[in-house]
Amino acid sequence: MRKPLLGLVVFSFLLTGTPSARAEQQIVLKFSHVTTADTPKGRAAEFFKMRAEGLTKGRVKVEVYPNSQLFKDAEEFDALAKGQVQMLAPTLGKVSSLGFREFEIFDIPYLFPTKASLQRVQDGPIGKGLLKRLESKGFLGIAYWDNGFKIMSANRPLLAPADMRGLKVRIQNSKMVEMQMRALGAVPQVLALNEAFQALQSGTLDGTENPPSNMYTQKMYEVQKYAVDTNHGYLGYAVVTNKKFWDELPADVRTLLEQALRDATRYANAISQQDNDDALAVIERSGKTRVAHLSDTQRKAWRQALAPVQKEAEARVGPDLIKAINKEVAILGGG
Repeated sequence: MRKPLLGLVVFSFLLTGTPSARAEQQIVLKFSHVTTADTPKGRAAEFFKMRAEGLTKGRVKVEVYPNSQLFKDAEEFDALAKGQVQMLAPTLGKVSSLGFREFEIFDIPYLFPTKASLQRVQDGPIGKGLLKRLESKGFLGIAYWDNGFKIMSANRPLLAPADMRGLKVRIQNSKMVEMQMRALGAVPQVLALNEAFQALQSGTLDGTENPPSNMYTQKMYEVQKYAVDTNHGYLGYAVVTNKKFWDELPADVRTLLEQALRDATRYANAISQQDNDDALAVIERSGKTRVAHLSDTQRKAWRQALAPVQKEAEARVGPDLIKAINKEVAILGGG
């Protein structure tokens, strides 16, 4: 009489395995981003993969998809919400598309005069509070990764702000960056990063603004005759995951992934400046792009030309937030 029941148990076991076997099933984490693998972000993603798989002893498999292989800029958050990927590292300005304009502070020109002042804000209550806000959309902001300060490029010399007038300049999808370009008299053009080279080559675009590492790895320097080290704005990333996915991970696995992420964050922030310095040096040596280095007087003119953008930004992110940031910057002697 017990044979049918025994058969049912065996059949069930074959389908589902033991509870411990199910618990040991490998977890796949898809990490999608839009830069190439040899950028600071791309290298940090690979470092995270190495640390995550090593610390979890293979219980977690991290699949990294660089250069928009899976999803373009505008598609990433939707894919994350649907569980098609489990981790992203969008630029901070793009996070504002979720309805959090406060993230646009990182796109305000010359708001952060030094890397130290920037990291003070990100690591402190302001930065942590911004990441916390993402939970209301079902996302979890778990780290800031650095890239660096941006330079301008075009097919004509860009020594003064007036040299930007009339240029069609590729920008990421950021209202604050759009405001910058309009303040300079340029015409902002929102375009995916991996489409910029072709647009510059064809003449659809005239110029760009990017950290040198992006300009080099995306080969934009091959189709831009001039660049200038304005260092007018910052480009960094928020590492974001699906909150439901993260919360449902086994506690011990989550702890190990948090460690891997801390290690990757230290790595990302350590290599970014050197990567950009190296990229700028290679661009200069190539002879394809002539890089101008601004004098203090010239840089002051750029600051003055972009100063109105900070005032305009108050209407989007709030004057109190900008005031708080300026206070933090002043503590380090940068404001």
